[in-house]
Amino acid sequence: MTLLNSRSLQFWSEFKRHPVPVIAALVVLIIILLAVFAPLIAPQDPYDLSSLVLRDGRRAPGYIGQGGYTHILGTDGQGRDLFSAILYGLRISLEMGLLAGAIAFAIGALVGSTAAYVGGRFEAFIMRVIDLQLSFPAILLAFVVAALLGQGKSQLIIALVFSQYAYFVRTAHGAASAERHKDYVEAALSVPMSGWFIVTRHILPNAMPPLIVVATVQVASAISLEATLSFLGVGLPPTEPSLGMLISNGFQYLLSGRYWISIYPGIALIILIMAINLVGDQIRDQLNPRLNK
Repeated sequence: MTLLNSRSLQFWSEFKRHPVPVIAALVVLIIILLAVFAPLIAPQDPYDLSSLVLRDGRRAPGYIGQGGYTHILGTDGQGRDLFSAILYGLRISLEMGLLAGAIAFAIGALVGSTAAYVGGRFEAFIMRVIDLQLSFPAILLAFVVAALLGQGKSQLIIALVFSQYAYFVRTAHGAASAERHKDYVEAALSVPMSGWFIVTRHILPNAMPPLIVVATVQVASAISLEATLSFLGVGLPPTEPSLGMLISNGFQYLLSGRYWISIYPGIALIILIMAINLVGDQIRDQLNPRLNK
């Protein structure tokens, strides 16, 4: 525990020397807090269709609606308060990204490290399947799976996991292959210990740094994929306004001058993805021994 705390303090000490990643991490934290406390902050529940007033639809920022409060970012075509819809949309984006990323991480790490440990035909078969999947764009795989399964959170998570777990498998396999022939693994095999114990307690923990880097990238990618699928109409249902759906709903009004319906959700999405990527880049630099001096 002391060693873990020492490494954590050392990691944070190095991390805080770089102002841009620190600001990005602060932005991510603020967005998470806004998403978690959205029901307390948002003046309107965008999921409650009975509270929507069509006469308030497509109103400019600053409009005072029928509910008696000011729509600081305007409203969309259904009369939703855009500020409220963005907060709830950020909530969905983070939920989908973190949950899909965690499941893909668990599956990919276990499959990749197991393949590296077992070796032989099993390893060859698994990695050829992964190579085949990685030859297709992630958005194409996610779109096909989402279209087959239909709309809904569970179906969308399955689509995101299916399109992303291969990246974790490839990373875990590469890291675990390097660990497989080290002395501590050979010593564990001589005891003997079970293969499951060796993989989960010896190989996988030592292969974790590159997996953490990939995880930060894939969370941002999952958020982007979710927004893209919702924009294309195969993501979440219309009753759950994710950021991608908000952008899609306002796309038809761009040329009419009602820019806020698409632009503001798009800005929120860009800020979230950019902040996560900046944090991920710094984590990658610190966990990459070739960059450490």
